[in-house]
Amino acid sequence: MNYEEFYQDLQPQQKSVKDGLASLQKLFKAVSRELEGGDVKSLAKDLEAMAQTVSAVAESVDSMKAATNSFDAKGYFESGAYAEQMLAACVEKGVDVRGEFPVYEMFPYRVRLDSENQDVYLDRKKVQCMRPESFVDIVKNGQEKLNRAPFNAVAFASELADAYDLAVLKLNRQKQSDIYLTNLYKILAPMSRFRKDYDQQSFAFDLARLYISGVEETKNGRKFQFGPSRVGGKGIRILDMAGKEQFLATIRFYEQAEE
Repeated sequence: MNYEEFYQDLQPQQKSVKDGLASLQKLFKAVSRELEGGDVKSLAKDLEAMAQTVSAVAESVDSMKAATNSFDAKGYFESGAYAEQMLAACVEKGVDVRGEFPVYEMFPYRVRLDSENQDVYLDRKKVQCMRPESFVDIVKNGQEKLNRAPFNAVAFASELADAYDLAVLKLNRQKQSDIYLTNLYKILAPMSRFRKDYDQQSFAFDLARLYISGVEETKNGRKFQFGPSRVGGKGIRILDMAGKEQFLATIRFYEQAEE
C-alpha cells in the first residue's frame, strides 16, 4: 500500500470537482443576472446546465468517498508501509532521522506512530496526516522555523554556567569538574510542569545551537568545554552545522587563566 498511489488515483476526480464548482459559480452569477433582468429563456437554459453540473460533481464526490472508505488505514500502519514511506521521504527531503518503529527522532522532534489508532505524534501533538511525504514536510518546515528563531548563545551559555555552579555544589564536586548535561537539564527544568514547556529535546536543540554558534565563553568571560562519556545513555544527540550527529555528555566551565 502506498499513499501516493491513492493520492494519484483521486486526482482526476478532485480536478473534476474543482472544475465543476468553478462552472457552478459562473452559472450562479449568470442565473442571478437573468433572474433579476427577467431573461427567463436563458434562466431555464442555465438552470438545466447547473443541474447537470451538480450531478457530475456529485458523481465525482461519491467516487472519491468510495475510494476513501476503501482505504485500509489500519493495514497501512500495521504493515509498516507508512513508516517505510516516511523514512524514504526523510531521505529524499534531507531530514535526519534515527530510531525504530514506532518511535523516531527527527532532531529536535520526537515522532511516534500509533498503529492501533492510525495517529502520528510530533512530540506530544497529534498530527492528522496519513501522507508520509506531507508529514515530513511538516517536520522540515518546523525545523527551518526553529532554526530561524532568535537565539542568544552567550545568554544560554551563561544560564548553563549558573546551573553548572549549582550542580557542583549539589553533587559535592570540585570546581571545573565535568558535569553531565542531563544533570544541568534537571536544574534548568526542575519540575514536571516546566519540562512540558521545555523538554529534553528542546534542551538538546539549544545545545546544538550553542555548539555551532562559535561562542566560547559566558558573559563574565568563563570558558566552557563539552565532553563525551563512556557511560551508555548519557550522551545527548545533536546535529552539528554539517548535519552530522554528535553526542554531548558533559560540560565544564573554567576561568580563562586555566588555558
